[in-house]
Amino acid sequence: MNELLSLKDKNYALSGGTGTLGGSIAKYLAENGAKVLLLGRSIDKLKKKQNELNELVSGSTFIFKVDVMDEEELTKLKNQIKEEFEHLDGLVNLAGGNIPGATLKPDQTIRDITMADTRKVVDINLFGTVIPSVILSELMVEQGYGSIVNISSMAAKQTISRVLGYSMAKSGVDIFTKWLANELASKHGDKIRVNAVAPGFFIGNQNRRLLTNEDGSFTERGNSIIKNTPMGRFGDASELNGMVHYLLSDASSFVTGSIFDVDGGFTSFSGV
Repeated sequence: MNELLSLKDKNYALSGGTGTLGGSIAKYLAENGAKVLLLGRSIDKLKKKQNELNELVSGSTFIFKVDVMDEEELTKLKNQIKEEFEHLDGLVNLAGGNIPGATLKPDQTIRDITMADTRKVVDINLFGTVIPSVILSELMVEQGYGSIVNISSMAAKQTISRVLGYSMAKSGVDIFTKWLANELASKHGDKIRVNAVAPGFFIGNQNRRLLTNEDGSFTERGNSIIKNTPMGRFGDASELNGMVHYLLSDASSFVTGSIFDVDGGFTSFSGV
């Protein structure tokens, strides 16, 4: 493989690596010779994913029980990574998701939204990206290089009905990505980069019932998305891997502060 695209022997930390999209990215990185550092709150989920990946590539995956919202835990993790792995080549912030109380049902109005749940969704999707990026980027500043990849959303691009907290959080991720890219490059050199990937619509455990019926047919919302996606389908989790690979690798050495859509044309569709 061209050295610009090589991930071999690189160390990449992933939050949310036990989910559908994160699990696919973790598997891809391990298969391409990287060491994968999985971060998460559930030790059972972490161990299960570690076993799956180590069966594919022995010794590729390491797990760390950590809350990405906890500054003290992340500071300890930063020191542990430095001691045990010496360097951190990249961070992929995949922690996030939505909860029912922060999502309006079709027959509800904005007055029915649960503010406490909406705050939780903003916290995990926005500050669950901000806090690990700020703390773990200290390793990148010390070593002089590194790549951070955040996960944005179609909900940051245009209005997606019902998901208020998620939309606000992902919009925040976009501007944080640009802000941190400017901060790190201008003060610490051109080899520390921050970008984001904005996935289109992928079916995972969290949104399966929102997009598909039990018989596998699409719900009204699912059909609406398909009608507005020029490729006429949902994405497969593996279709994010190439973009993440590019952004983590040296092939994107002059790319920072950008948000890349991987959406089957959703954001380009005008409806006419």
